Order: sequence, then structure tokens, then C-alpha cells
Amino acid sequence: MPSRPSPCSLAVGTALSLLAAPGSAQSSLSEPIVVSATRIDMHDQDAPYASEVHTRSDIERSGAHSLFDYLAQQSSLQISPSYGNRYTPQISMRGYGNDGFQNLVISVDGRRLNNIDSIPQLIGSISLSDIERIEITKGSGAVMFGDGATAGTIQIYTKPRSGVSLETYAGDHGQRGAIASAGLVRERFDLSATLDHSHVNGFSSPDPTGHRDQSEGNTWRVAGALKPVEGLSLDMEAGASHIDTRYPNPLTQAQFNANPGMYTGDPYPYIQQKLQSDHWSLGAEYRVNRQWKLSARHNDEDKSSRYPNSTPAQYRYVSNEVAAQFQHDALILNAGYQNFDGQRTQSGSTTKHNRGLFLQGQYMLEALTLSAGIRREEVTYRHSPLSGQSLQSEQRLTSWELGANHRLSPQLALFANYSDAFVTPDVDRFFFTDWSSGSPVTAFNGFIEPAKARTLTVGANHQTARHRLKLSAFYAKLCNEIYYFETGPFSGINTNIDQSHKYGLELQDRVQITPRLSGHINYAWTRAIIDRENDGGGAFDGKELPGVSRHSVVLGLNLRVAERGNLHLSHTWRSSTWAAGDFDNNNAQRQKAFQSTDLSYRHQLDKHLDMYAGVSNLLDRKNGIWVRDDAIYPVQFERTWKLGARVQF
Repeated sequence: MPSRPSPCSLAVGTALSLLAAPGSAQSSLSEPIVVSATRIDMHDQDAPYASEVHTRSDIERSGAHSLFDYLAQQSSLQISPSYGNRYTPQISMRGYGNDGFQNLVISVDGRRLNNIDSIPQLIGSISLSDIERIEITKGSGAVMFGDGATAGTIQIYTKPRSGVSLETYAGDHGQRGAIASAGLVRERFDLSATLDHSHVNGFSSPDPTGHRDQSEGNTWRVAGALKPVEGLSLDMEAGASHIDTRYPNPLTQAQFNANPGMYTGDPYPYIQQKLQSDHWSLGAEYRVNRQWKLSARHNDEDKSSRYPNSTPAQYRYVSNEVAAQFQHDALILNAGYQNFDGQRTQSGSTTKHNRGLFLQGQYMLEALTLSAGIRREEVTYRHSPLSGQSLQSEQRLTSWELGANHRLSPQLALFANYSDAFVTPDVDRFFFTDWSSGSPVTAFNGFIEPAKARTLTVGANHQTARHRLKLSAFYAKLCNEIYYFETGPFSGINTNIDQSHKYGLELQDRVQITPRLSGHINYAWTRAIIDRENDGGGAFDGKELPGVSRHSVVLGLNLRVAERGNLHLSHTWRSSTWAAGDFDNNNAQRQKAFQSTDLSYRHQLDKHLDMYAGVSNLLDRKNGIWVRDDAIYPVQFERTWKLGARVQF
């Protein structure tokens, strides 16, 4: 029988009955959502790990135009522009702070986006229009993804396109963009292509050269799949991104309070960065029989990052995987080999090679799901400078996981997961740069230790036709957590926090309040504590890890207006915390709380044409990233708007 609405739902529904006239209900929240983090497709209700899934319908309702906007407005992730750069943003989950992106493995259809240096993942190269599903696993993924999955993973899955779609939008501050896509889907093959262009003139005042914090991104992607014979499927994908972006220098507290968009008069203009990525992938999957399935995949990527008057950094990433899956009755086993070879060339060559073997198993009964896995990985570094002696280091590491899910009823399931994970240092962690003389001096920092994280997560999933609730609690014990320690105003070293721990609560809920009105909440309470750190001389012991907000929440309402309109309102808030470099929690200035209210409306004029309008930061909040006292990078600091239209054939 249908579940009875809660008193709160009835009260809200009555208050909004004038807006939400009777009509057919939206898709039922009791419909199953698939997760596949362990290469085993299953309902998220039965997963032996904490998961957060965003579907294509969620993306369409949000009104977001970029992956950054969607994750910032809809997910539990703490995401902000990296010192103003939205294409490679800082992403954190479960209390890993400003280096959180190094503790998350992000992949697109299995292609790893993580870099071998301390540059965040280039999520700006992914067109939101191509995404079918975003799956976030929390405190899990160390067996299947290895190095870096200490906080969890973000797995992005794309979809084949059918038909032709053209979209364009424009807004204030010179915002404009266009997206064109086309695709053909048949029984034995599919082929898709996407072009995505975006541009903004900038939000800050112009510098003496006339430039602002402007940016332009151009992305293309082609993908296809072929099923030549029964049981065999082949796929290919290729794409490129060309990004030209500028972001501002830091402001003092007084300057930020007066006008976050001001130009400070700094003799250096806005920092310009040109990013380019060209990649291609090939994959094959063959089902030998009902029990055995074999797969193989190859990914190849060339990247570059260029700043004016400096040597460009060139990257080459090559990865391969061969795997086998065995299934017999309730038992499923996945085993395979993965390698990831990364090279950065900039005043010499530095390489990082990962080699991993994994075995992941799952046993499913009617009400009980058990999982276990182990991974053995070898990581090799080599630095070959233009002159001088080459440096080399090697690490052999093990990660493993245990998980269980018990369904107590059709609506309620309990789960628990234990993960022993690791993250190895990025290649630039072995070097430090001293700017005190006015010119950068780079020297060898020393090979620092990999970080280990042991994480226990327990939680519950409750699902009815009117709501989908996920609740989890976690505790993580870490040794050798990697961080950058400032030894002076213009110098510092990369080193390890000897002992630290993190714990928290996470709540997700989607509720159908009335047939036309739905809501969602994503809340996290997180504590990240430094237990012992000798490099700080005891000053950091017992302090909070900077950059970690205790509270973060995303609230959203979605109202279907009449039969063809959709109104979406969301609010994001993260509590104040310590500035990024304030490890002794003693700075006069703290990281200010982040707030943004976003509103969008989409109206379908007919089955081929729809139009939309959106306002970001509706309440005109001043947001910024505090690095230290009087070093504030302004981000998302004023109200902006967009208008757009999409036609489909």
C-alpha cells in the first residue's frame, strides 16, 4: 500500500497548494537507482557502501550549465574555484580540506582524471550535456581504483546521444555559450558527437592591460559503440578541450570588504593559464558464457598547462586495464590488472608509474549482501633533471575493503563498510620553491611518505514512493596525511602529518512533497583533527585541519509549474572555518562562511523547443577563499544571470 505522508509533508503541501495545482506525479522515488562502483550493477539500496547518485533527470531539473555548477549546487561535495579557476576546482569530501581533490579518484567512463602533480582534476573538460549519471562513493573504492581513493570516488558515466540538439545561452558579464550534439542509436551500434563552447568576459575590474578574470572553453567529443557479434561489444571515445582562463590576485581583508571585484593595482595582471587536453580511449568486452566476462581498455591523453613567461608543463598519461568477471549463482568475482603511466615534462622529466592487481568479490543472498576485496599496487617515481643526478623511489602498497548490507524490509536497509586505503605523493610534493629572494629557487624536498587511511562507515537507506533517505556515520584514522607547511611568507615544504583522524555524519534525502513539488537536502557534519605533527613543533597537535567546514548543507526545491514549466531553487551553505594555511588555528582572519542561492526556470514551448532562465547567487553574497591573513581570493562574489534556449530534433 502507498506510504502515509508525514505531518511535515502535509503541512508544506497545504501551504503550497495554490502554487502546485493538481496534476500527474513526477517519477516515483521508489524506482530503483543503479550503482556500479564495484563493477557489479546493483540497486543503491543494496550497496555495501555509502553512495550518492545523480541521474540525468536530476541534472535536467537543476538548470545547471556546467559540471562545476551542478556539483556545487546539488551534491554533498565541498567544491570551489581553485583560487578563481572553475575548470580545475578544489573538491573535498569527508574532511580532507584544501587537498581533498588528491584524496578522490575522479573518472569518466573509467578514464582517470587525476593528475600526477598537485593540479586538481580538469572537470571543465566534461560537457554536462553528455553525462548520464554521477555516482559518488564515500569512504570506498580503494580496491577498484587504488591510489588516491582515501575519501572515495566520483564516477561519471556518459550516454549515447539520439537525434540532434542545439542549445545557446547568454547572460551578464559577457556570459555566452553554445552546445551542439548529434547521435544515432541502432541495435548493433551507436555514434554520438558533442561540441561545447563557453565564454565569460569576467567579473572583476580590468587591469592596466584591459583584461579581467575572463575565460573561454571549447570542448568536443566523439563516442561510438559496436556489437559485431553476439556477446562482443567494442567502444571508442575521443575528445579535446582548449581552455583559456584568467583569475585574480588575492585581496586584503579591507579590499575584499570594500569590493571583491576590485583590481588591486598589483603590477602583475590577472594570472592567465591555458589548458589543453587531447585524449582517446578504446575498449572491448566479451561475454564468453553465462559465467565468464572478459574486458580490456586503453586510455591515452596529452595535456599541457601554460602560463605567460614560464616554461609550459607537458603531460602524457597512458593507462590500461584487463579484467575478468566470474558469476555463479549468488557469487560474483572481479579480478584484473591496471596500470597508469604519467609523465610531466618541465625543465626536466618526472614520471610516476602505478601498477595494480585487484580482486573484488560479492555474495548476494535475498536480504544480505557481502563484499570483500584486496589490491596490491606498486608505485615508481623517477626524476631526470636537465642537469645533475636522477632521483628514483619505489613503493609497494596494499589496500583492502569489507562491506555488508542487510535489507530489513522492502523500505529499510542497513550497511557497513571498512576500507584500508592509501594515497601516494604527487610528483611536485618532492620539491619546494623559495620566493624570498624575488626569483623562484626550486630544490629537492625529499621523498615523503604515502598516506594511509582506515575508514569505517555505517549507515541506513530508507526508501518509499515519496522519499529516498540515506544516513551514514564515519570514522577515519590516518597516518602520514600529506600537506604543505609554510616555513615563511614566501617558502614552505611538503611533508606528512604524523597522526590525524576524521569523523562525521552525512544525511541525504529526496522527498516528493506534493505531486508537483519535490525537495532535497544534502547535509554533512565533519570534524578533522590533527593528533600529532612533529614538523609543527607541537603547535598543530589537537588542532583542526584548516579548510574543513564543520557544517555544509545544500537545500533544494523543484516545482513543476502547469504542465510545461519547471522551477528549481537551491541554497548552498558551508560554515566558517580556518584559513587554508592556518594549521595552528591562530590566524586573525578565518575562512568566511560560503553562501549561494540559485534559481532557474525552464519552460517547454513544444516537444522540440524549451527556454530557460537562471540567476546564480541570488542574494548577492560576497564569497572568497582565505589562504592566510589579508590573502583572499574572491570567488562567486556577486549575482549573475543567464537566458537560454534549446531545440531538439
